[in-house]
Amino acid sequence: MSLPAPSKVAVVFPGQGSDSVGMGRDLYEQSSAARDVFNEVDQELSRPLSRLIFDGPSEDLRRTDNAQPAITTVSLACIRALEQEQGHPIVMSMVAGHSLGEYTALAASGVLSVADTVRLVVERGRFMQEACKQSPGGMVAVIGLDEFVLEDICRQIGTYVANINGSGQIVISGDHLRLAKAIDLATIRGARRCIPLKVSGAFHSELMTPARSGLARVIDSLEFRDPAVPIIGNVMARPLTTGSEIKAELVTQLLSCVQWEKTVGFMMNNGVDRFVEVGPGRLLANLIRRIEPDANVFNVNDMTSVQSFAA
Repeated sequence: MSLPAPSKVAVVFPGQGSDSVGMGRDLYEQSSAARDVFNEVDQELSRPLSRLIFDGPSEDLRRTDNAQPAITTVSLACIRALEQEQGHPIVMSMVAGHSLGEYTALAASGVLSVADTVRLVVERGRFMQEACKQSPGGMVAVIGLDEFVLEDICRQIGTYVANINGSGQIVISGDHLRLAKAIDLATIRGARRCIPLKVSGAFHSELMTPARSGLARVIDSLEFRDPAVPIIGNVMARPLTTGSEIKAELVTQLLSCVQWEKTVGFMMNNGVDRFVEVGPGRLLANLIRRIEPDANVFNVNDMTSVQSFAA
């Protein structure tokens, strides 16, 4: 009688848009390991980011230069709280993150320390916020059209396909006027819904070009170790196994489409049978279930879910 194959676990991390005032507060209050993460980040940044995370105001938290380190901090606090509750590190076969979440994966897989990860994310957020000022724009989730129709619409209007999330949900980016025109054309061509996202810019598009050189310079200044487990990259949806590959991915990712549907497909096709979303919100868990309704998906975003998963 053959034994069942051991479970392959993929840990995935959310990106911008998953933030909310008060996220992570119970982790801070109930887990000393999570509290250490918040305190380390506050000390590293020389400002009380944790106070903004817990108390807001929401309009300040939503700013790109605040939202990115805030989401990363809460995601890392979730990891540390879970490891403390379990009494051992998370056993994982692969890691991936959606856009910003790819940076959290750096710390989770041992590529960078918590301090270097947050420092890098702060710089990414700062450069992207400046790009948003130079080239204002936004993002819209389009429901019910496939990527080929949306690519055609974007070519006509001058917008960009930014995230292919799967199951008929694709996000486009662009300046506000072109996005409005794209929404009109998408509706004419059969989109069921067009939902403006609560983000401050046209991410994963050419409008982020002003941020690229600064981000590349900061990335090049840091030592990236090879990951302990493969990171499945956003751009090509393939494993990144060396520090140099990851550096190149992060620079390219800034202006490129996030291939989330292909990322999930790659992991499932390579034996992953359990996904654990770690960080605020439930976006990735929901997306994975839409891509594969039978997927075994868990969400760890507060102390209750930490304790439930560890048990």
